[in-house]
Amino acid sequence: MSGYLQVSTATATREEAVQLAASAVGAGLAAGAQVVGPVVSVFWHEGQYGEGEEWQVLLKTTERRYTELEAHLLANHSWSNPEVSAVLITSGSAGYLDWLDQTTKG
Repeated sequence: MSGYLQVSTATATREEAVQLAASAVGAGLAAGAQVVGPVVSVFWHEGQYGEGEEWQVLLKTTERRYTELEAHLLANHSWSNPEVSAVLITSGSAGYLDWLDQTTKG
């Protein structure tokens, strides 16, 4: 058993969010993903304050697949420095965590 993660990124469009989610899941880097949006984002970018709409992508994976998933997201994202962050999943149903392990074996 590995540690489990929820990895998030955001995109400017629904189409890009779905493409990133589908390509990561299709490659076995994540067991599943949700695309949420649009969401309102408030941020600093290149020294400027900004607000805008983005599409959030939440991907479920294991710690052992994180490095590959991060590389995939960075290589396929249209932004030069997108958010790619991970939150540890500290607990979950046994069946769900087993599915996550089996789906991301790679």
